[in-house]
Amino acid sequence: MDENRARRVVGKLRERNVFAHLKLPRAGVTRYGIRVVLADGREAVWDNDGTAGLEAQVMRDGVLVGFVPQIPGSENFGEEQIIEAIAAADYDQPIGRSAPPAVRRPVPPPPPPSLAQRLRSFRG
Repeated sequence: MDENRARRVVGKLRERNVFAHLKLPRAGVTRYGIRVVLADGREAVWDNDGTAGLEAQVMRDGVLVGFVPQIPGSENFGEEQIIEAIAAADYDQPIGRSAPPAVRRPVPPPPPPSLAQRLRSFRG
């Protein structure tokens, strides 16, 4: 994923209350990834290995403890599909999975407007 796309995806995930961060590329790799901090201290690293499809490694203290295998067709996903796949992923099994649409977790309500947005609307 290129840097600008990764930044947009992180921003949209944060708007959905997903604790997402930009994962910088390793030496010799030009692709950025998305790091999602999970509630139990693990983190999922999405699309930082240079493959075309969307997949994640689930890590705890730098040790691989699970993964979400490549999502079929994800090499052609647009940003909204990437955001949906990351937000709806099930990390609770050693081999995680993308939840089918009927079983997806409910989406939390949107966060309140940021201070910058409130100031803009106040200023008119």
